Amino acid sequence: MSYLGPDFDPPQPRRSRRAPLIVALAALVPGGLLGWVVYEAVGKDGSGGGADRADARPATSAPPSAPAPSPGDDSKRPGASPAPSRSTEPSASAPAASGSLKGKVVVIDPGHNPGNFRHTAEINRQVDIGTNRKECDTTGTSTNSGYTEARFSLDLAHRLRALLQQQGATVKLTHDGDSPAWGPCVDERARIGNAAHADAAISLHADGAAAGDRGFHVILPASVHAGRADTRPIAAASRDLGERVAGNFVRVTGNAPSNYIGGGTGLVTRKDLGGLNLSTVPKVFIECGNMRDSKDAALLTSGAWRQKAAQGISEGIVSFLRGS
Repeated sequence: MSYLGPDFDPPQPRRSRRAPLIVALAALVPGGLLGWVVYEAVGKDGSGGGADRADARPATSAPPSAPAPSPGDDSKRPGASPAPSRSTEPSASAPAASGSLKGKVVVIDPGHNPGNFRHTAEINRQVDIGTNRKECDTTGTSTNSGYTEARFSLDLAHRLRALLQQQGATVKLTHDGDSPAWGPCVDERARIGNAAHADAAISLHADGAAAGDRGFHVILPASVHAGRADTRPIAAASRDLGERVAGNFVRVTGNAPSNYIGGGTGLVTRKDLGGLNLSTVPKVFIECGNMRDSKDAALLTSGAWRQKAAQGISEGIVSFLRGS
C-alpha cells in the first residue's frame, strides 16, 4: 500500500534503529519489547531464522514484474495478479481449540482481490469514504519477482482465520479470492464488518515502498467526523487493538517496525482510508512488510514466515478481545 495520500499524519524523520525503537515499543506493549530485544540479539537481517529462509517460495508461476505503485490511495497499482494462493500447510504453531473466544466475531479483510486486474472499470469507480471520494479498490502491489499483494493477503487471511477459529471465534472474510470476482469496494469492506457487528476487524496488506524501506506498521483510524464517516466511537478501541497487534507481531516474528513511516513506533494514524473511516467497529490495517525491498520480500514469500505473521496478528487480536 502506498502512503503518499492526502490527509494523513506525515511520517516522522528517520531515527536510529536501536534506542528509539526500544523505547517506543516499550511504551506500546511491554510484551513487544521482549520480541524486539530478541530480534536485536539475533541480528537485523530480518530473516526470522533459517527455517524461514529454507521455506521461502517465490512464485515461479507468477506474472512478470509489476510496475512500481502509484502513490496516494487505499492501496497500490501494479500489473495483473495470478490466481489466488490456497494454502494447505498445517498450522503447526496454532494453539489447540479452547473455545475462549466463543461468541466473538472477527472480520478479516484480505487487501485487494486477485481478480481486480480483470475489472479495471469497476475498481476505478469512485466511492464515498466520508472525507472525500476515492477509487473503489486497486490491484495492490507485488514483489519484483511477481508475487502479488493480493495473493499474500489472501494466504495470510486463511492462516489467521484458522488460528482464530481454533480459539472459538466466528470469523468472516470480506472476500475469498474468487467470491466476489473483484473488490469489494473499500466502502463495502467496511460495511461487511459493520453488518457482522464484529468485535474486531483487521485489513491485511503489504506495502509497495522504495527498496531499502523495511518493516511493518499498523494503521489506526484518526478521529474523523465528516459525511458518512464518524470514527469517534471506535478510535480509542482501534488504537488498543492496533497496539496489541503491533506488540505481538514484533514478539512472534522478531521483525522490526517500519524504518520509513511511523517514527519507529510501528503505528501510523490516517484519515484518508475508506475501510477505516466508514467502520463502526474497532478496526486497523497492518502492512506486514515492503514487497519492493528484497529482504522483506524474502519474508513475505515464505510460508513459514507468513505462519508466524498470522500467529502474531492472532495473538494481538486475542489479547484485545480478552482485554488482557
